[in-house]
Amino acid sequence: MNLNQLTAIAPVDGRYRSKTESLALYFSEYALIRYRVLVEIEYFIALCELPLSQLKNIDSNVFSSLRDIYKKFSEEDAQQIKDIERTTNHDVKAVEYFIKEKFDAVGLTGYKEFIHFGLTSQDINNTAIPLSIKEALHDVIFSKIEDLIAELTRRAEEWRDIPMLAKTHGQPASPTRLGKEIQVFASRLQKQFEILQHIPLTAKFGGATGNYNAHHVAYPAYDWKEFGNRFVYEKLGLQREQWTTQISNYDALAALFDALKRINTIIIDLDRDFWSYISMEYFKQKIKAGEVGSSAMPHKVNPIDFENSEGNLGIANAILEHLAAKLPISRLQRDLTDSTVLRNAGLPFAHTLIALDSTLKGLNKLLLNEQAIAADLNDCWAVVAEGIQTILRREGYPEPYEALKVLTRTNEAITEQSIKAFIETLHVSESVKAELRAITPFSYTGI
Repeated sequence: MNLNQLTAIAPVDGRYRSKTESLALYFSEYALIRYRVLVEIEYFIALCELPLSQLKNIDSNVFSSLRDIYKKFSEEDAQQIKDIERTTNHDVKAVEYFIKEKFDAVGLTGYKEFIHFGLTSQDINNTAIPLSIKEALHDVIFSKIEDLIAELTRRAEEWRDIPMLAKTHGQPASPTRLGKEIQVFASRLQKQFEILQHIPLTAKFGGATGNYNAHHVAYPAYDWKEFGNRFVYEKLGLQREQWTTQISNYDALAALFDALKRINTIIIDLDRDFWSYISMEYFKQKIKAGEVGSSAMPHKVNPIDFENSEGNLGIANAILEHLAAKLPISRLQRDLTDSTVLRNAGLPFAHTLIALDSTLKGLNKLLLNEQAIAADLNDCWAVVAEGIQTILRREGYPEPYEALKVLTRTNEAITEQSIKAFIETLHVSESVKAELRAITPFSYTGI
């Protein structure tokens, strides 16, 4: 079978390809190869700018042609590197040979041995991958999270004055306001989003075992640590890890994965709450002509967007958890387990992107059912007991909690009439009784 959206094994490249295609520029095999080429080219230019004595005569005008190698990098170029890899059986070495061929075309044949000079494969991989993650976050994921926070904030404002029965332990509790409950999620997401944005993206860049052995033995007069720090920060926009083995410590990347997992967990919480509100008929959903909710029950309009989001976030978090737990662990100066694991770094971003779109779609299909919300409130007058007994505490009334417990902890319905009848039996002033009568499930919503 030829690989396409129908034959792809993973749904992010099959069923959901239209939703995740934007991430192919950052996490596909093509993208990884392109980022490797970018790092190699920028490293060579940085050596010229140092300058190394053998490279000081290179005209800087050629740098734009070198940068075109990655800026105009095509699928055909990527395939050429894969073809070279069939011979080398080494993916990064194939990139080096590809660039050497390009150097012939721009008149730099005599300088080809300074491509990948003094480096090991992980100097390329541990810069290329963090760079791809950084750009995917900034170009794709961050804007979706911002869209979700903005939509929740808008809904919170729109519904700020809608009183609603709260449920703690699944049971009626002190009333709240719908807008406030939505603002809880907007606030939580905003805080975790700020944390995510401030996690540094770091990179390993230091030669075969992190000590610049080859660089130092060839050019002992240069401060290679300072060179590496400047190259990683100024050319790639990353922070260089100062003490490493052959590979990245991955601690910062693990922190980033954990931070994204927390955001996803909050969205799962949100998805489940809105799923519950829909099941309670607090919301109806917009109906789209031609859509089917059930193959057997024509009446159904299922909350599939929130369910789809929850499912995809679960998969994303499972992968993020493994990445965060596994990557910082490597035997001695390195083993190869990080390499195969990191090739899946794009998957949690893809599932997260699908989920963000689904949650936003679900929110935009909601139709507020104020009648159902009000009916629930009106059926639960027992929830004002907290307010009544608190005022009685203030007045020094004997055992107010116990008095309200006797009234309300019963299998009989507590109604507006039974609450008001109870108030009339209290030995308190008329002004306090008036204060108590003013408490209703619709007004007892706090601040």
